[in-house]
Amino acid sequence: MIGDLHCHTTLSDGSLGIEEVIVQAKRMNLDCLSITDHDTLSSSNRAAVLGERYGVKVIPGVELSAWDKVRNSRVHILCYAPQKPDRLEGLCLKSCEIRKASAKDMIEKVIERYPITTEAVLKYCKGSKSIYKQHIMRALVNYGYATELYGALDDELFNREHGSCIVTREYPDVNFVIDLIHSSRGVAVMAHPYLFNNIDLLRELAEKGKIDGIEVNHNSANEEQRKILLDIAKEYDLLVTGGSDFHGLYNAVPSHIGSETTDAENIQRLLSMISANAKK
Repeated sequence: MIGDLHCHTTLSDGSLGIEEVIVQAKRMNLDCLSITDHDTLSSSNRAAVLGERYGVKVIPGVELSAWDKVRNSRVHILCYAPQKPDRLEGLCLKSCEIRKASAKDMIEKVIERYPITTEAVLKYCKGSKSIYKQHIMRALVNYGYATELYGALDDELFNREHGSCIVTREYPDVNFVIDLIHSSRGVAVMAHPYLFNNIDLLRELAEKGKIDGIEVNHNSANEEQRKILLDIAKEYDLLVTGGSDFHGLYNAVPSHIGSETTDAENIQRLLSMISANAKK
């Protein structure tokens, strides 16, 4: 049994719909898949039906935005199979509103520099719960100001460190997010710890027994870094997951569905944790 436990659809910042993602997972001979759109569980019901149709076990998931207030940095927490998903609705709504407000400010900054319209951006995120910088870049490409989504213009406008149009707001505190996940009887896994330099936070959460797992197999971590993550997982007996972080057209680096996976042992462990949560 093998699975990709991290991918996105048009409900957030992916370019493929739910069915297209599940069909591709089947083509890749994956047994399990989790659609983990940012701050929304809207895919869950439809994904379950389509997964059954195509013979792919779909594990409900969501990638929740959070903030490490001690280190003033963002962090993403993957939540799998919350048994009481309604407890996450308020959090998801709040985070989507934060992202929309940031995107509105970014669009205004871009329009000051390039004569495009807000409508030119919105046409690319009709199915999404929020607006993402990838949608803004796609509009700029469409109007001929760049030839690629990730390149010199993207770096100039949206680089996290020096982008002239990047707008960042704090998301809910990571401890609050994880507590809410556990309150919803979900499994909490830190996504791509090296992407946002969350290693110190990871150790802190692991020492407190607050995190259930680590996404080790992700394109943001090299071989040496994965070994460090595996050592942390072993030290604290944490679940080890992997996923492509697929976004389709909006991938920052080449990453197809199934390019990073979770092995049979850890999938079975995750399913056992989900089963135990269901009985609480």
